[in-house]
Amino acid sequence: MFDPLYLLLVLLPGLLISGGASYLVKSTFKKYSQVRSRNGYTGAQAAQKLLDNAGIHDVQVVRSHGYLSDHYNPTTKQLALSEPVYDSNSIAAVGVATHEAGHAIQHATAYGPLSWRSAIVPLAQFGSSAGYFAMFGGLLLMTASPALGRWVVLLGAVLFALMLLFQIITLPVEYNASARAKALVVESGIVYPDERKGIDKVLNAAALTYVAAAVSTALTLVYFLIRSGILGGDD
Repeated sequence: MFDPLYLLLVLLPGLLISGGASYLVKSTFKKYSQVRSRNGYTGAQAAQKLLDNAGIHDVQVVRSHGYLSDHYNPTTKQLALSEPVYDSNSIAAVGVATHEAGHAIQHATAYGPLSWRSAIVPLAQFGSSAGYFAMFGGLLLMTASPALGRWVVLLGAVLFALMLLFQIITLPVEYNASARAKALVVESGIVYPDERKGIDKVLNAAALTYVAAAVSTALTLVYFLIRSGILGGDD
């Protein structure tokens, strides 16, 4: 059954926020992919230089497939860069690559929020799916047993909140990795100070996608709490 509240509170804001963030990332990356760094470092070379300067010699910089699929895996200690980043000497490529190197440096220096995020991953994955279905099922159950249904929704909300907690912890992890990259690319001589403006824009745009994800999750959680009467009284 169509619910106008879901449309107004979750669907439309989610599409606007997530779609806007995604568009900004792609358009900013595309713009600065056409701006070459004057020192000529490719994404792979820039990431490797930051790792070497930090004394990190057990992390391997590798290629990955997929558009903007760049990531650092602390389990395998692989810094995976997509082909448009690995081979390119653009400002955008250097920014993305050094951001991922920032994650590797976080791991090597035991940066607290990164450890917390890694620890909560299994719970967040379980809570994301199980919590959503529990909340949805709880609303259906309320038609037969309102009290029991609310308890099921509340249990689902607690599980679903684990995903929101993961996303909230992710924010300082991502912003810190970007802050490290922005400072180190200039300190390491990878780019000139005046070129950092482009790197800042690329990384700031990318950070908004994590904010958008957290907001969308929070709106979904609020919707179920309102519909169940747990938040704001009975519907």
